[in-house]
Amino acid sequence: MSPLSRSSRNVLNRHTMAHFTGETLFDRIARAVCEAECLPRKELYEAWESAKRIRRRMRGGPIIELAAGHGLLAAILILLDDSSPTALCVDIKRPASQERALAALVSRWPRLAGRVQFTESRLEETVVPPESLLVSVHACGALTDQVLDLAIAAGSRVAVLPCCHDLRVCDTGPFAGWLDGPLAIDTMRATRLQVAGFKVQTALIPAEITPKNRLLLAWPPAQS
Repeated sequence: MSPLSRSSRNVLNRHTMAHFTGETLFDRIARAVCEAECLPRKELYEAWESAKRIRRRMRGGPIIELAAGHGLLAAILILLDDSSPTALCVDIKRPASQERALAALVSRWPRLAGRVQFTESRLEETVVPPESLLVSVHACGALTDQVLDLAIAAGSRVAVLPCCHDLRVCDTGPFAGWLDGPLAIDTMRATRLQVAGFKVQTALIPAEITPKNRLLLAWPPAQS
């Protein structure tokens, strides 16, 4: 059987379930996602690879996933660390298949029931308690900056995987002459967090999943 491309936007379905036959947590999550038949393959791998790296460094606390889409990242973060009591997924519009995707996970992990909630609202309207873990995978363009704004204002931990860097809006700072535009933008984001007193770490998820693979993690002064 040929291996699946991890960057494909094709929707996982019951036919692709045969590629995930192991008993690892990832394989079990993948089979549940295949049963839901609504999530792109790329979204599964992005969420899993980001969640693994986030949990190595950030444990516990309520999760708030912004620009959440199906909320897969939030659910995986709870499965990796059950000490996070709840997850709130926020997006301007709930995907029509979001409940189906969550139901497929809850059917395999009943402990998720009632712990992952979804709200339709603008990101900047989100109330972020300081003990929260604020996360977002591929909040497009300036939405990533809004996530960081919320984290700085609340003094909460934050982890983002930026994408769709908008050179017209996002800040490249003094780095545009040395670095390509997207890297200059992400460098300024890390710098802004440091200036705000946050401890910053950087990581990468595999580039074969997405070329927009820079993961930025930060802790507020009280927790760094």
